[in-house]
Amino acid sequence: MKKIQLLFICLFSISFSSCEKDDICEATTPTTPKLVIEFYDVLNRTVKKNVTNLAVKEVISTTSLAFTGSSKIQIPLRITQDLTKYSFILNSTDVTIDNEDFLQFNYTRQNLFVSRACGYKTNFIFSSTTPFIKTETSIPDGYWIQNVEITTSNITTENEVHVKIYF
Repeated sequence: MKKIQLLFICLFSISFSSCEKDDICEATTPTTPKLVIEFYDVLNRTVKKNVTNLAVKEVISTTSLAFTGSSKIQIPLRITQDLTKYSFILNSTDVTIDNEDFLQFNYTRQNLFVSRACGYKTNFIFSSTTPFIKTETSIPDGYWIQNVEITTSNITTENEVHVKIYF
């Protein structure tokens, strides 16, 4: 009987000792951060300004993200290229007054191993010479984005604002 108990204890301890902490990716584990953008009033640069019916769409995509009534948004950057180009459409729900501007973000990528369960995450570092390029549609209607300011060059978390847009 003692041999059976000893065998059971050995099997029990072996089955639980094979699981390691790396086998489960905790929800609190940092992942690839999104780009955090905050909007400000161009006439009073310290006052945050909410966007109205803002659609943000990556140029090579068919889907867009919709934002309204917020002064801060988060959008993903491409982890397979050193640039991401977005279309920012203000008043996107009304074609008579909508206004589209393009922002291309230029960066380098830094892939970091997190753990066996979580895999890799990508951090981004804005280009020191040309961190962004602002352009307009082929039929110009005036820029609604008046100024863009990079506030944090290294994008490693979503806990801080990386870009300020003034309009």
